Amino acid sequence: MMSVPRVIRVVVGEDQPIFQEGIVHVLQESGFDVVGTAGDAPELIRRLRAHRPDLVVADIQMPPDHTDDGLRAALEARASQPGLGVLLLSQFLEDRYVLELVADGAQGVGYVLKERVSEIAMFTDAVRRVATGGTAFDPDVVALLVGRPRKPGPLDELTTRERQVLKLIAEGRSNPGIAEQLVVTVSAVEHHVTHIFDKLDLPNGHADHRRVLAVLKYLKP
Repeated sequence: MMSVPRVIRVVVGEDQPIFQEGIVHVLQESGFDVVGTAGDAPELIRRLRAHRPDLVVADIQMPPDHTDDGLRAALEARASQPGLGVLLLSQFLEDRYVLELVADGAQGVGYVLKERVSEIAMFTDAVRRVATGGTAFDPDVVALLVGRPRKPGPLDELTTRERQVLKLIAEGRSNPGIAEQLVVTVSAVEHHVTHIFDKLDLPNGHADHRRVLAVLKYLKP
């Protein structure tokens, strides 16, 4: 007997009512269960504790201080609920927020610009990937992070094509998605991914976990 896929439960933290309604509408129409919403960081923490969802989608800058309150609330909840996916939204590119988000590992985290919410397929794919332990970083965020000076290391051993593949992995794309983007076969992508894992000296294990470790090495200084 075929099992029914579990519906992903989401709490949304956004202080702009119209934008909050938009996010909720997109998620519900795409099959997610929005179990709570919050307009400020303290309320977001209460909702997360009460509902214990699979994922929180939160604006970084929320009341009361409109600085990084949303990020703080999400990370506080994640500390008490291991496995909680955290997808952050922002109007601006801030590499320090991304580095803080991945400080204890990149599993089940993402960071996308608010403008991407209107790109429904991309946004909902990011939600699914983060909720199930993967990563999803905005292409502009990835470009900002990897463009910084860094110390010599294993990443220098990657070919141009392998770097392209790793960049797309960081953006949250699957192997078929990478193949479509690069106009190559899925088997070619799998070959590149294997070489990336080997060159970065990642331990053998579940492929998805190795992808997360690869992203972590790629994004950190």
